[in-house]
Amino acid sequence: MKVERIHALPLTKEQALEYAGIIAAQNGGGAAAKLRYLGGGSFGRAVAVERGDGQKLVVKFLRAEGMMEKEAHDLKLLAKYSTLKVPEVLFTRPADGQIPVDCYGMEQIEGKNSLFALGMLLLGKKRREEFADQVTTALHAIHCCRNDKFGDTMNADCDSWPSYYRPFAEEVLKKAEEYFAAGKLEESVILAMRAAWQKFDIIFSEEVKEACLIHGDLNVGNIMVGKGYKITGFIDPLNSAYADREYDLFQFDNLTGKRFFLRETYIKKYGASRYCMQKLAFYGLWNEVYCYIRSGVLVGLIMRPLVKNMNERLKEL
Repeated sequence: MKVERIHALPLTKEQALEYAGIIAAQNGGGAAAKLRYLGGGSFGRAVAVERGDGQKLVVKFLRAEGMMEKEAHDLKLLAKYSTLKVPEVLFTRPADGQIPVDCYGMEQIEGKNSLFALGMLLLGKKRREEFADQVTTALHAIHCCRNDKFGDTMNADCDSWPSYYRPFAEEVLKKAEEYFAAGKLEESVILAMRAAWQKFDIIFSEEVKEACLIHGDLNVGNIMVGKGYKITGFIDPLNSAYADREYDLFQFDNLTGKRFFLRETYIKKYGASRYCMQKLAFYGLWNEVYCYIRSGVLVGLIMRPLVKNMNERLKEL
């Protein structure tokens, strides 16, 4: 994973809608009958398309080079193993003179993501436990896909997890120090990172014996639910890899995830390493700083709890 700022290509909501209409007409099924902007993050824009023949799909535009191939590849791979739906990739379309950003079309997963299905927060404990059981069963099925090397799903070439993850983590810390020196990162963040780095060899002392396929970004925002809050699928993998399976678990505590016992349920069902909670704290903090470096967007509401958690977990060592 490259640890550097991405300069995203410009793409407005209006342009995304216009381009989605063009793409719908070009890929069979007739012109788009309905277009609905779904939103996007730092590097993506998504549009729901309903064609004249009734087919529903989502067109996702990628504002950075190389993301289309990676996301399409990972969606196809995850779909082979997950026991819950992962959207089928219908086509890919590289940027050209007509549409200046890469994009791909995928099957539309019905419903809304569980972060914005606010009624889920009011579900009784039993229903929330059932939700957690389904999510963790599907994630574990993905983790059961193994590889003989660790690393990116498109180029795994490392013999051990530390040989893949440590250079990345070290580079994130190096960049974080540069941002701190430039007054662009709070002291509390860099102090927590320095303290955690000093304990790296302890935190990661237990060997990760299996290189497991991971989703990479399975938080409640990427778990879709439909009528009756039934799970309809997983979306939006990010940096999927053959990795430590626990690298998939820190996202379970983000946003409203704790309300649904996701991390606890996975560990109860499938076990954990000795320093699992310290690893998850490390993974979470490093990931958020990495995302900040890549996008330039720092969300204090997310960062501050991660710093606090890292410091608390270090005290337990």
